[in-house]
Amino acid sequence: MHLSKGGALKNFDSVAFAPDNVRNIERKGEQSVKVPLVDLKAGFEPIKERFFEGVRAALDSMQLFLGPNIRALEEEFARFCGARHAMGTSCGTSALHLSLLATGVGPGDEVIIPSYSFYATAEAVVHAGATPVFADIDPKTLCLDPADVQRQITPRTRAIMPVHFAGQTADMKALAQIAHKHNLRLIEDACQAHGAACRGVRAGALGHIAGFSFYFTKNMGGYGEGGMVTTSDDAFAERVRLYRHHGHVGKFDHEVIGYNYRMDELQAVALRLRLERLAANNESRRRAAALYTAALKDIKQLKLPAEAEGNYHVYHLYAIQCAQRDALNDFLNANGVGTGIHYKNPIHLQKPFRAAGWKKGDLPVTEGVTERILSLPMYPELTEEQVGYVAGQVREFFKT
Repeated sequence: MHLSKGGALKNFDSVAFAPDNVRNIERKGEQSVKVPLVDLKAGFEPIKERFFEGVRAALDSMQLFLGPNIRALEEEFARFCGARHAMGTSCGTSALHLSLLATGVGPGDEVIIPSYSFYATAEAVVHAGATPVFADIDPKTLCLDPADVQRQITPRTRAIMPVHFAGQTADMKALAQIAHKHNLRLIEDACQAHGAACRGVRAGALGHIAGFSFYFTKNMGGYGEGGMVTTSDDAFAERVRLYRHHGHVGKFDHEVIGYNYRMDELQAVALRLRLERLAANNESRRRAAALYTAALKDIKQLKLPAEAEGNYHVYHLYAIQCAQRDALNDFLNANGVGTGIHYKNPIHLQKPFRAAGWKKGDLPVTEGVTERILSLPMYPELTEEQVGYVAGQVREFFKT
């Protein structure tokens, strides 16, 4: 039994997946690495003492889930995004799953998503009982192409879930128009876009509901797992709160079959401190990106990331493209530069979705990007000298 493009998933094969960026982070302890892809210790140092103080206070109180730090984080993050509600969750995948459930997505429905994303985007749709339908991406932003989304709509389409790739929002104006025309839910996968904005409105307040990840490499990463759902719809928010906590409505009463998708209090301690620094850290990322672009813009073999008009790009990743990606990757690694590939294998060509009938050639822009994409080091503490070293190594590769 299998998932067809228009059918429900009956047997979901597990797929082992180890993100390339994580492998590079693990390599950063080697003496040969001069500039890691991500420097987690540098981001922890400024908040370390306050974090330990907060952990001690939380442990003294022993309110370890849905406690005061989580409630405060939810209020602060909702205010930051410009949404009425924010609900902490166990991870980004659960945040997306809850977003789908809250908006009524379920068996028999189709959800249009990009194949160019982390695998969890599709997993969340499948866990909701719906069918992922993949649309191609805009070659400039690497986010969902509204024109291809329009082509993928069928009578079974219930929602569109764009991914704000690498810290830049999708074309939400065009997608909102499509969603309104066809009476569809617009669900933001904002897992890479903490603080990103489109025409002055931040990610998390651009659609009906949004899911964020606080995985440790994110712009607002924690020190473990965590996620958040944001929405300004009171009914959606209430459903998220219900489903994340076993459908619990009273000490001994449960209204629905729910999930254990709660955020823990210790993670909230860290995330409140990280949120305080998020806006400033995003500006630091933008400065580093500008330095990279200035240093590399004359290399004709490269395609550099570009900020779409009206967008505020927060550069979760600085992802370049070139036809010699693998050779450049090997050269940079050999010369002490950490790199990442986001993503080498698009979701529609992963085993469960090949079985569903998706094949090479279905999404030509996506497939081309996955053969060329390469992420350079990017984190707020990246110095001008480090950017210069990385850019110098890239330039050296193209001289040879």
